[in-house]
Amino acid sequence: MAKKATNTKPLFGNRRSHSLRATKHAQKPNLQVVTLEDGSKVRMSAREKRTLDKKCA
Repeated sequence: MAKKATNTKPLFGNRRSHSLRATKHAQKPNLQVVTLEDGSKVRMSAREKRTLDKKCA
């Protein structure tokens, strides 16, 4: 099981229809399982993975 390495949480808001009815909606973070160089697996967001790849390259 991968450890969670991020503190990102879903963003909550409303979906608005043409008649302006509001229904609850959550935008969930894009969590990916990433294997680090030491062999451990962690779950991090895709944005953090991109930043990690940029810093390590």
